[in-house]
Parts: sequence; structure tokens; C-alpha cells
Amino acid sequence: MAFEGLSGKLNNVFGKLKGRGKLNEKDIKDAMREVRMALLDADVNYKVAKDFVAKVSEKAVGEKVMDSLTPAQQVIDIVHRELIELMGNTTAKLNFPSKPPCVIMMCGLQGAGKTTHCAKLAKHLIAQNHRPLLVACDIYRPAAIDQLKIVGEKAGAHVFEMGQTDPVKIAKEGIKYAKDNGFDIVLLDTAGRLHIDETLMDELRNIKRETNPSEILLVVDSMTGQDAVNVAQSFNEALDITGVILTKLDGDTRGGAALTVLAITGKPIKFAGIGEKLDDIEPFHPDRMASRILGMGDVLTLIDKAKNTIDEKAAAKTMQKMQENKFDLNDLYAQFEQIEKMGSIHSLLKMIPGVAGKVKEEDIDEKKMPRTKAIISSMTPKEREKPSIIDAKRKRRIAAGSGTRVEDVNQLLRQFEQMQKMMKQMGLAGKGKGKKMRIPMNMMKQMGNMGNMGGPGGFPM
Repeated sequence: MAFEGLSGKLNNVFGKLKGRGKLNEKDIKDAMREVRMALLDADVNYKVAKDFVAKVSEKAVGEKVMDSLTPAQQVIDIVHRELIELMGNTTAKLNFPSKPPCVIMMCGLQGAGKTTHCAKLAKHLIAQNHRPLLVACDIYRPAAIDQLKIVGEKAGAHVFEMGQTDPVKIAKEGIKYAKDNGFDIVLLDTAGRLHIDETLMDELRNIKRETNPSEILLVVDSMTGQDAVNVAQSFNEALDITGVILTKLDGDTRGGAALTVLAITGKPIKFAGIGEKLDDIEPFHPDRMASRILGMGDVLTLIDKAKNTIDEKAAAKTMQKMQENKFDLNDLYAQFEQIEKMGSIHSLLKMIPGVAGKVKEEDIDEKKMPRTKAIISSMTPKEREKPSIIDAKRKRRIAAGSGTRVEDVNQLLRQFEQMQKMMKQMGLAGKGKGKKMRIPMNMMKQMGNMGNMGGPGGFPM
């Protein structure tokens, strides 16, 4: 995951500070040297890292911090605030004109994921009750138009194309089509190159001049580190971009681009690509990202994910079954499917305060939840409704049918039994005023345990 290395190194630095009752200037100087090295290792621009450490150092040696009873926490708070400022302070939103359609020009180099992120952004906007139109302006890359049609259909967005003709004409006709057919947003999927050249920039300038876009979003691959920042700088100088979509923040990236783009270009990161699925895009929140970097979790994003993926009526029905102690393995299977829609177990754990920063990716086996689902799928409807009837013979059949071991079946049944006991207790406690809200987090923890059987003691949370 993004920032994994940086988070670990910063937590090591702060761990040393927490071990000291009082801090002097040498303590802070030594800590800031390690912070600077951690930032440089994360591929943060040298000048940006140097300026960041200077600002933190200046505030950290103040009287308020030095005389504080919890100086280490004060330093962490300063670092947190400076990280937020470095990435933009507030969440940068799309600029919608007073009169639709809002024209968004998407640009970037080949391989950055521009076409896919056109569809991702379209799906994100559809969920906000917009009607986006995808316009195929990339006439050079083989199958670019077909790719846009495929991902556009998956996203539920209409695609406008005119084949391999003048991209400027396609863009203008696409906007006219949007006005005539009630689309309030136009996403122009422009051509990219393997490298920046004047021919590419001239074409993009012509499209910008003729369409007057409200937004020019640059799609850059965060895996390329400082190269991503250099690309952003070049496109900004040529087109005066309005924002950046940073892709592959779920990958093995050091995160330097996210911490450097704004400082170098003056333009904010507006969206982050966090996976391969079309749902895997989210607005870039500097405050939430800073919390993730420092291992503080990100509850707000976790709540947003739950709101966007969980059916409220189904959730209410499940809650009632939990309180009435009627929750069975069919319900558990359905809950696993809901959790999978929200993302990987590791990504979700990183958002939970107290867990974030402690659970490493290698500690989580993402294949265990599908295996647990396979065990449940191998049961008969009656067995799923009443697991107590599952005897040794049935366990052998279930294990063989799911490609697992009898021990795995036993472990699932034991944990489900524990879960039922917990639900029975909370069913009584949940009747009190204000106590129902405790159920989802407890259940999520227990489900995390069951979906990751075989972790430390079987309970990774």
C-alpha cells in the first residue's frame, strides 16, 4: 500500500520521542533528521522535504512544545498539520460552471490509466446524480476508442465517438451532442504519448482553446515517483491544469508524488485511484491522507465506503437478526460480500484507529475470506441455517467440497459460535438507548477474524 514505508519510518521516529519525558533541541533536531531521510526515501522532492522539516522544527522547538507534559504528541500534531498543508489543507472539488455542461479535459501520458479513470470518474459522478458523457478523442492508440466503449458501458456512461477524425472536431461535436441530449458533464478522453512532445501539447492546446474546459485534470501514475511530479510540471506549464488524478495509490508506491505535486505545481490532487475496479476512485482528502500516513486511521473514508456499498434496508434487516439472535451463516456470507465490495481487508484495517500502523500487509491473507465463503457455499441450506447439525461426516463433505481441511471447517464453526454468543449479549445490551451503534464495529471485528482465520490467534483485530 502507498506510504507503507514512510508510515513505518515516521512511527519509529515518534516512538523514540514518546520514550522521553522531556524533549530538548537536540532530540528534535535528531528526530527531524530522520523525518527528512524518511521523506527522501519516499521519493519526496529534496527542496520540499527540506522546507517541510524546517517548518516543523521551527514550531517544535517552541516553548509550548518544550514545556508540554506530552511533547512527543505535540510534535506529532505539528507534523500532522504540516502534512495536511503540504497536500492542500482542504479537499479540492470540481469546478462546475453556472450553465452546463461542465467540460472536463482528461490528459496524461500513455500507461497512466487515463481512459480507465475517465470511466471511474464517470461512475463516481453518476453516483452523485450527474449525467456524464465520455468523448473519445484519442484517435492514435490502437483500440483506445474500443477500450473507452467497454469501460464506459461498465460504468453505465454513454460514449460519443466519431472514429479516427480530427480530435478537436470530435471534442466540439461531443459537447454539442451533450447539450442536445441533456448530459451535464463531458469527459474528454484525449490522446497521450509515451513521452512529452510538442505535437501532443499542440493538439491539447487546440482542444483547450476550442472547448474552454472548466477542468483540465492530469492523470499521473504515482508509481513513477518524482517522474510523476515532473510530468505534472510539464503539463501544467503547457496547459495550466486545474488538478491531478493520482493513480495506483494502492500499489507499492513510496508516496512522494502525493506529497510533492501541490508544492511544485501549485495545483491540487483532486482524486486518487486506489485499485483496479471502476469503483476504486475517491476524492483526495489531505487531512485523511495525513492521518493514514501517520498511522492514525481514517474513519471518515471507512464510513464513506460503507455508505456507498452497503444496502441500508439489508443492513437494518441484518441488525434486527443480530439483536434477535437469528443471524445465520447465510447472513454471514452476505456480510462478507459487502465487506469485499468495500476493498481489501488490509486497506480497511488501515482505516481503523488503533489498528492502523500495527497491521502489516504480510499479516493479512486476503485469500482467507474467499476460502471461508467457499466453506459456507459447500454447506446445504439447512446446514447454513442451523450449523449445530453439522457432524463429523458433514464436516468431511464440506471440507472436500470447498477444497479446505476439516480443521478449517471446525475453526469457522467455533468462531461463528463465539459470534452468536456475542450477538446474544449485545441483543440484550442493544435495547438500551444509544447502544445499538456498538454492534456494527464489534461485528465487523468478529467478521474480520472469521475472514482471516489463521492470523495471530485467529484474531487479527
